[in-house]
Amino acid sequence: MRPNVNVKNRVAVVGAGLTLFRRRLLETPQELAWIAAKQALQEAGLDFKDVDCVVSGSAPDAFDGVHMKGEYYVEGVADGKPHVRVYVGGGTGVFVPVAAWWHVASGLCKRVLVLAEEKMSSAAQPHPQAVFKHIWDPLIEKPLNPNLIWIFAMEMHRYMYRCGVKKEDIALVSVKNKRNALDHPSAQAAGRITVEDVLNSEMLVYPVNRLDVSPVSDGAAALVMVSEEWANRLTDNPVWVEGIGFNLDSTNWTNRDLSFPVYVRRAAEMAYRLAGVTNPAKEIDVVEPYDPFDYKELHHMEGLGLCAPCGAAKLTREGLTQRDGELPTSPSGGLLGVGNPIAAAGLMKVAEIFWQLRGEAGARQVKKDAVTGLAQAWGDLMQVGTVVVMRR
Repeated sequence: MRPNVNVKNRVAVVGAGLTLFRRRLLETPQELAWIAAKQALQEAGLDFKDVDCVVSGSAPDAFDGVHMKGEYYVEGVADGKPHVRVYVGGGTGVFVPVAAWWHVASGLCKRVLVLAEEKMSSAAQPHPQAVFKHIWDPLIEKPLNPNLIWIFAMEMHRYMYRCGVKKEDIALVSVKNKRNALDHPSAQAAGRITVEDVLNSEMLVYPVNRLDVSPVSDGAAALVMVSEEWANRLTDNPVWVEGIGFNLDSTNWTNRDLSFPVYVRRAAEMAYRLAGVTNPAKEIDVVEPYDPFDYKELHHMEGLGLCAPCGAAKLTREGLTQRDGELPTSPSGGLLGVGNPIAAAGLMKVAEIFWQLRGEAGARQVKKDAVTGLAQAWGDLMQVGTVVVMRR
């Protein structure tokens, strides 16, 4: 990390935890949060009493059905501790460690429990999609009664047209990620599928088929982030958070060219400056881009500067994004394979980079000697970008 007078402490991740990702888990939000937190603390060699601060994140309160649910799901986890919940839509899962970084780097806290929880299954009937009825501009958009699949179909279509990308190229992402998830113990939607399976699955809104989309999920994830002093006490193998980035674009998504995620590029540039990364395509060894839809993995790789605009489909087609490729991408299996409890899914990606850089990803371990990794998430009306760069 480049010297910065405002950074008092270098920040490391020393533990991670993850629940199963499933639809209709029987555990309560509080139980999910506690299970993930306990795992992360055990991996770090700490207990709840050792935590100075808790930083958490979750998507809209409507998912768990509890108003101000941040105060609800940390019961038994943050009792008597300073606690703050952050929320930037789908970008939340990577924004939680960004906010935790502030707490440690500033010197406010030395040992921070980082938590993300989501319980979507019971949000609304017949489908949690109904929660998103209330995110639209009440005058311009809501009279059209849109839903998220519609606008992402428009974005996917625009990306395909602008970049000359075929549906077959995009489907390769779903095939790869669901296969990678076969090695993930928390995975909900792993499988061996083909491009034809994706193309022949139910058409939701052209060009989006059912197997282009991640599932509805419940789950929780947690990290332990500490100061350099505590990292050196706790482990010989810390993973340093070297760069953080976040950006918010206009809510007027209809006025933007949807073929390129400018908000991701700006967030990545911020993280790269802090981490001293000048050529991400050469310096990032393993990446977990946000993939709630298969085309979004390609879209986000381009926004992250890991290839030229419109160049991600070629990398995927040529196998460079496989676990044994030059740029292993979503080795966890991503949201498409592991599942998509929104905030927890983003933090799952940070946890995966942590395990990959420690060489502890088991059957998911990438072939190359990965030193630098990146996790990214995206949210709201195609406007939030959040990025974390980590090194061992």
